[in-house]
Amino acid sequence: MTGKLGTWNRVLLALTGLVLLTAGLAVLTARWPLGGRHEPLLAAQTRRAHWHAEGWWWWAVAAGLGLCVLLALWWLLSQLRRPRLAAVDVDTGDGACAVLRGRALEEAVAAEAGALDGVAGSRAVLRGRRGAPALRIALELEPHAVPADVLAALAGPVLEHARGSTGLPGLVAEARLRVASHRARRVT
Repeated sequence: MTGKLGTWNRVLLALTGLVLLTAGLAVLTARWPLGGRHEPLLAAQTRRAHWHAEGWWWWAVAAGLGLCVLLALWWLLSQLRRPRLAAVDVDTGDGACAVLRGRALEEAVAAEAGALDGVAGSRAVLRGRRGAPALRIALELEPHAVPADVLAALAGPVLEHARGSTGLPGLVAEARLRVASHRARRVT
């Protein structure tokens, strides 16, 4: 998965790894900044001499640890969030409601968009809420394709077909275009 969440995951994992590596090296070399080589990190004498008189110190430690816990919980909850929409409610027109799988809609839109002239490949992802879904469509264009024509065909028949079949006239779509790499053949 790419995007903001993937970037944040890499940054947080790198920072966590750096902190753990630094702590591991400090333990391995046993050169604590507050004590000697053979003393514990915070001996009773050190606590009494340096940190006991400072009333703000323990509040700062508690606030720092609380912030770390909150950030860890936020990160955990962001991992549990589903990036894709699993299903969409479809109005059948006779008062009944059907459930359409999100993957089925994604595959149908991707297949129809992939069949457009000038499109080498396509992928669609359904996001948003069940009542307000949104499509993100990634198109890989052939080198000769005209982006304006591809977007017009996508916004016209492909999205109108998806909106009509799902009964969602307000189905929002975002298109991302990329040109496929073209390798010229050597003529001998």
